[in-house]
Amino acid sequence: MSDPISERLARLDACAVSDALDHLGLPSSVTGLRPLSVRQRISGRVTTVRLAAGKPPAEAPPRHLCTTAIDGAEVGAVIVVEQKTGVECAGWGGILSNASRGRGISGVIVEGLARDVDEAADIGFPVYGRGATARTARGRIHEAETGGPITVGAQTVSDGDWVVADSSGAAFVPAASIETVLDAAENIAAKEAAMTKAVLAGNPVSAVMGANYEHLLEKKPA
Repeated sequence: MSDPISERLARLDACAVSDALDHLGLPSSVTGLRPLSVRQRISGRVTTVRLAAGKPPAEAPPRHLCTTAIDGAEVGAVIVVEQKTGVECAGWGGILSNASRGRGISGVIVEGLARDVDEAADIGFPVYGRGATARTARGRIHEAETGGPITVGAQTVSDGDWVVADSSGAAFVPAASIETVLDAAENIAAKEAAMTKAVLAGNPVSAVMGANYEHLLEKKPA
C-alpha cells in the first residue's frame, strides 16, 4: 500500500525542503553529509541509531551495531546513525549495506564515517556520511541505543522523523510538522520551476530572480 507522505517527499529535493523549513522557522538542513557510494537522492521515515565509544557493556547481548535497526526498519526507511564519538572508525559497513538493500531500506546517513563504500556502490545502495574510512568499528565503538533521539549536525533527530538527502545536504523534518513542511516545499518548488522555465524561455535572469525570489521565503502577514 502506497504512503502519500513518502510519495510527496520523494518528489522534492533537499533544497526545497530546506527552504520550507526556513520559511516555517524550523531548523534547516544539515550541511556536509554527502553521497559516498552512489549519487542518488534518498528520502523516507527515519530509524535512528546512536553509537558510543569503547566496547559494549559486558552484560549486553552480543550484536553488531545497526543490525537491530535494519531488522526492525520499515520498507522505504532511512537509517540515520550518530557516530560522533570522536573515535576514528566506521559507523556503517558492507554487510549492513547488503542487508539493508535486501530489506528494501532506502539508504543510510552516517553522522560520521562509513566503510566498504565501493561495495555499497557495486550493489547500488546509497550511503551518505562525512567521509570514508577502512577502520572497523569492532573493539572501538558500540551501539548505545536504537530508536532514541540522536544529534545530526546541531539538530536533534527523533525516530519516526522524515528526511530527504541529496548532494546538497540532508533536510530533517519533525514528524509532527511533515504535512506543513510538504505543503510549503511543494509551493516553493513550483514557483522555482516556473522561474526556471521563464529563464529558459529567454527572459532576463535579473528580472526573473528579482524581488519575488528574494522574498520567496518570507511569511505573509496574517
